Amino acid sequence: MARNGTPHPQPLQIHRLPQSKYIDALRWLPPISPFDRHVVLAAFNSDSDASSVEIHSINSKNPSETLTHHFSWTSPHRISSLKVSQTPQKPVIAASSFSGSFHVLFADSLDATIDSEVSLPENALHAGPISGIDLNESGSECVTVGMDGRVNVVSVGGSGVSYRKVFDSNGLASYTATKWASPAEFATGGPGLGVQWWDQRKCGGPAAQFKGNWAQKTSGIVHSIDIHPSRKHTCLAGGSSGSVFAWDLRWQQQPIILSGVGMGETPAQSLSESEVWEVQYDTFTRAANLASISSTRVLPAMICSEDGILAVVEQGEEAIEFLAEPCAINSFDIDKQNPSDVICSLEWESIAVLSRA
Repeated sequence: MARNGTPHPQPLQIHRLPQSKYIDALRWLPPISPFDRHVVLAAFNSDSDASSVEIHSINSKNPSETLTHHFSWTSPHRISSLKVSQTPQKPVIAASSFSGSFHVLFADSLDATIDSEVSLPENALHAGPISGIDLNESGSECVTVGMDGRVNVVSVGGSGVSYRKVFDSNGLASYTATKWASPAEFATGGPGLGVQWWDQRKCGGPAAQFKGNWAQKTSGIVHSIDIHPSRKHTCLAGGSSGSVFAWDLRWQQQPIILSGVGMGETPAQSLSESEVWEVQYDTFTRAANLASISSTRVLPAMICSEDGILAVVEQGEEAIEFLAEPCAINSFDIDKQNPSDVICSLEWESIAVLSRA
């Protein structure tokens, strides 16, 4: 297991909060007030085989204190993906399950509870598990993908949900991750470390495709995708064998490798050799001089991995390592309102809250 990252050079506060359940995913909830910090958890109790979506608060003055429980919604099946809209007035929580059901929860902006819930049953959207979803910032639409090769867009309203099928490969392709780029465009990823770009104004399939035959190992899977709002032409992807790369739509022939697999015989810096479960552009790193960074350069990205690494990787630079745990880090989220704060879930039933100076 390769760990080539350097410790974080700036002051870093880390608080570990033990949990009684396995945390499959977690997201910051948009702030309800200047004094409240809330997080949404997808929790799984291995003893009772019960799943839930929970809202907890964190003491901003003393994050080392345990989470304060506010609300729980019982899920009929284990959660496969969890996303939250960024509208503070009426936050929307979307959750999909390994059985193929899809759920939308409408949060109360005053007391951090769930006002109402609407669902789509198993097999309505996908035949089998829903492997990836992404909710747009307003919470009005959610894209869903599955290993069955279907791509759907779900419209979310106060009275219910409706959906339309964007594509069905009929088993000829599979998709494992997705991310909105604009109101009409989104990206998907799947087996073979491939990435696809979709434009809903164009029918019949993806508008552009990037095949993963550039890698030394093409059997890997893309687990996570991110797209920066100011640079929508570049898809950031993380997947198997520690691979972290960017695909620039302006130059579609080969990826920009940040970590992991290399091009041909050329080795690449490898921060991890296991699955990279999640990637997000790090909006805290270099936030002050974002405009001065060349448009051809990939912005810094945060990753978490199966071999317990939480780190920031940057094109042509040595990675900065925040955590190196003895267990997997399967999910993390950067607070969009305060990007110095990061929360992540550790496989051994624990949550870590990081505050960067």
